[in-house]
Amino acid sequence: MKRKDIIELTIEGMEFGGRSYAISEDRKVELKGGITGQRISARVKKARKNKAEASILGVIEKSPLETALTCPHFGDCGGCMYLSLPYEEQARLKEEMVYRLFEEAGISGFEAFPIQLSPSAYAYRNKMEYTFGDNEKNGPTMLGMHKKGRSFDIVTVDECMIVSEDFNRILSATLEYFKSLGIPHYNKKAHEGYLRFFIIRRGENTGELMVNLVTSSQLDPDLSGYVDMLLSLNLESNIVSILNTIDDNLADAVKCEELRVLHGRDHIFEEVLGLRFKISPFSFFQTNTKGAEKLYSIAREFAGESKGRTIFDLYSGTGTIGQILSKEATKVIGIELVGEAVDAANENTRLNGISNCTFIAGDVGEKVRELEEKPDIIVIDPPRMGATQKAIADIITFGARDIVYISCNPKTLIDNLLQLQEAGYKIEKVMPVDMFPHTPHCETVCLLTPK
Repeated sequence: MKRKDIIELTIEGMEFGGRSYAISEDRKVELKGGITGQRISARVKKARKNKAEASILGVIEKSPLETALTCPHFGDCGGCMYLSLPYEEQARLKEEMVYRLFEEAGISGFEAFPIQLSPSAYAYRNKMEYTFGDNEKNGPTMLGMHKKGRSFDIVTVDECMIVSEDFNRILSATLEYFKSLGIPHYNKKAHEGYLRFFIIRRGENTGELMVNLVTSSQLDPDLSGYVDMLLSLNLESNIVSILNTIDDNLADAVKCEELRVLHGRDHIFEEVLGLRFKISPFSFFQTNTKGAEKLYSIAREFAGESKGRTIFDLYSGTGTIGQILSKEATKVIGIELVGEAVDAANENTRLNGISNCTFIAGDVGEKVRELEEKPDIIVIDPPRMGATQKAIADIITFGARDIVYISCNPKTLIDNLLQLQEAGYKIEKVMPVDMFPHTPHCETVCLLTPK
């Protein structure tokens, strides 16, 4: 086996994060993607004495596990890696992979709960960010997701199974509208064109929809006809916000240089566990509303009695979990790096009539050292890369009675838990929570107490 060889493999097992492996010539071959039992063709990227890396070129034979119905885009779209697996099987595999990470790290002695399933396995996403482009050079405009393994090719995903039918109708109508007018999509190599990205957000519990068309400033068409077309669609939810974001940044990401409100307001509302939240075009909010309600309920249960307690909500985002825990607490202090999220959090506390929550903008590792209050409970919900060693070291000095750690990446969670464990904290409870059916991702909630 050597680099660039094309080989056939049978996938032996799966690892957290959308990875899998096979055995060939007594070597472990690591792969991105793949399902246990699949027979695949792959190209060797690296070959060493004991292991190799390869990229999957195609599936020769499906796995016996793949018995679920899939959408027409499956295999081309890079979104739903596990869609062909029955949902209960996906969840079983995720639970197994999460707890294997704990076992490999030597972390034991905790109460291990079964994985909590998403309340809905389909049509669960409340936000999608699509891209305009094509799937061949100078080809017709497409609107959807990046083709699997490709940086430029786009697949139109108008029959997606993880969003509501409203999203598919709006996507399809938008694509046909601009194609009929001959308005060009943006070419990110030449940096020419008009149509760049397309974002839809939905309040699952309020039924409010936001449509955000992201364009360059290279054209300035009259979009009133587009607004009228959207408002004429037969939808289950109600469009309350139609926006045009101007983005001339060269990066292949949404950057707001100007925001134009074409219809309604510049935000929607969502309700979670009896609280109301204002969601702006670019603010973070959990993409699975019903799953978030379950996740936050578990975190609240793990935190235990909060009456008369001071709570630190670290990496607080728009302050959802802090506000949910605030009902009986004496005080909640949240820290979040993104200033816009902090503004939204403080606005949401006013919206909900909550007076004992304060949210601060800044780096968690720096801001925790400035606080004079001592917390009884600390909630940590960091981004995918986890909390820094320095931030964890500062958190340890507070000596909180309980630490509830909510992680979207069990691999970085393990690193943080080892540091907390070494400092004298005991891991009491662990529960995986599936917020993202059909993808490799999974949340994990942990409770830690001082030994």
